[in-house]
Amino acid sequence: MEHITDPIDCRLLDEFQRDFPITERPFQVLAYVLGLEEAEVIDRLNRMRATGRITRVGATIAPGAVSASTLAAVSAPEEQLEEIAAQIDMEPGVNHNYQREDDWNLWFVATGPDRAHVNDTLARISRRTGLRVLDLRLVRPFNVDLGFRMAVGRPSVPSPRRVDRTVMQEGDRTLLQALSTGLPLVADPFTALAQSLDQSVDMLLGRIQVLHDAGIISRLGVIVRHRALGWSANAMVVWDLPSEQIDRAGPTLAAHPGVTLCYERRPVQDVWPYRLYSMIHARSRPEAREVLAGATELPELAGAHHKVLFSTRCFKQTGALIQPKEVAA
Repeated sequence: MEHITDPIDCRLLDEFQRDFPITERPFQVLAYVLGLEEAEVIDRLNRMRATGRITRVGATIAPGAVSASTLAAVSAPEEQLEEIAAQIDMEPGVNHNYQREDDWNLWFVATGPDRAHVNDTLARISRRTGLRVLDLRLVRPFNVDLGFRMAVGRPSVPSPRRVDRTVMQEGDRTLLQALSTGLPLVADPFTALAQSLDQSVDMLLGRIQVLHDAGIISRLGVIVRHRALGWSANAMVVWDLPSEQIDRAGPTLAAHPGVTLCYERRPVQDVWPYRLYSMIHARSRPEAREVLAGATELPELAGAHHKVLFSTRCFKQTGALIQPKEVAA
């Protein structure tokens, strides 16, 4: 694996991107599996976080489960691109911001506790930059479990999980925001989190298990920075399909080897006709194009016009904003 030569680091990143132990001493469990001391596991994770190989050990939340989000884009003049990217990054609700090869060259995800919060974020960005903002709202996900396999071979992507929002209780949003931000890298991270939330650790562990089983926590584990780990050829491929064709094309594309994300979004009339989105994360552009070539041969995508937008720079990558900033802080 490019950039990772230590076999223990490879295993640590490969085996614990999901299904992180929900127990008082989770790193002790990891240490037992890896044949290490607990302190060494924590030291390795701290080192990889400091060097930018991981963002956090924490949770990703199922889209739309407890908050709102949208994919958005602006067409920034090349000479102002960095300035405009910085203006977008100022918004606490923006958790991803990438430069991509297209006239619409800055792509970001705006998140918030509700749709009004997201709308306000987009409106401020438009006023601040003087640019039109494409608001590409999610219609339905087909695969949003973004994990990266360190070992040779394609990652095994779990089947989509049903999300049961009825399990939500008072205080769960605060807990989910903390998990999305990341656990403290200490021997008893859940105990430290419970103390910060003025809860008992047993109650906190029980709520995390409930939220995980309900699919609201879509993934709990090590969240890696894929570009730092060698996946530097990342392409968003958008497909122009009628909505009735996406019923079959979406699940098929999501299952295609090498496709790491797949979802349907609303088009923007007369500006952006694309409804079906997929991501390909690869180690080289030839590898990414090989995956794309296979996808274009799928019968469900026969004749569909598509556009490839390679990512060239990451300006921001954090967890989603589930609560207003003043509450989350």
